[in-house]
Amino acid sequence: MAPASAILTWVFSFFLYALAVVHGRGGGGGAAVELWCVAKNNAADNALQPSLDWACGPGGANCGPIQKGGPCNDPSDLQRTASFAFNDYFLKHGLTEESCSFSNTAALTSLNPT
Repeated sequence: MAPASAILTWVFSFFLYALAVVHGRGGGGGAAVELWCVAKNNAADNALQPSLDWACGPGGANCGPIQKGGPCNDPSDLQRTASFAFNDYFLKHGLTEESCSFSNTAALTSLNPT
């Protein structure tokens, strides 16, 4: 049986990949661009936590998988946890830069965050 951390990594990666495919804009079927909304790597935990709380509360992100007992819960990695919530919110709110700000603690990336 695979270790729990490997399963969590796979679930997290699959969730981000499966839900964050954005098709190229403009006419004529441009190449697809994959975007993810992730916590900035230089964001302090004390700045991330209120943004995470907002995303999971009033923001309406589906944070069940990152809650205690959830398959993606990792209390030791606030950036990863916040990234999960931020990306879910981003997907539900138009896939725009405005839906990936979180008080300047998040950014869009085309690099797969796994």
